[in-house]
Amino acid sequence: MSELPNCPQCSSSYTYQDGALFICPGCAHEWTSEDEEAAGSDFIVKDANGNLLQDGDTISVIKDLKVKGSSLVVKVGTKVKNIRLVDSDHNIDCKIDGIGAMKLKSEFVKKA
Repeated sequence: MSELPNCPQCSSSYTYQDGALFICPGCAHEWTSEDEEAAGSDFIVKDANGNLLQDGDTISVIKDLKVKGSSLVVKVGTKVKNIRLVDSDHNIDCKIDGIGAMKLKSEFVKKA
């Protein structure tokens, strides 16, 4: 008998297979083997034009962005060097000259 994977949500080892689905009786989470393979691969981040972004890229801002909690604004055309991609809503970590550490959404930048 092949070893079934643990549940990706609650890590329960009591999973079972029903056709193409894996099911966890503890939390009722259902997933496929394709979901499991996709979770193991790196996530993909694309800019506003659909270009693939990678760690260390240089980007430029395509829209004025207000900095939450201050009166600062990141202006259109601001270049940001050496970005770092993270798996969250704001998927770019960077440092902007004159402002400091920021998190940006990839939909408001383009690859420079």
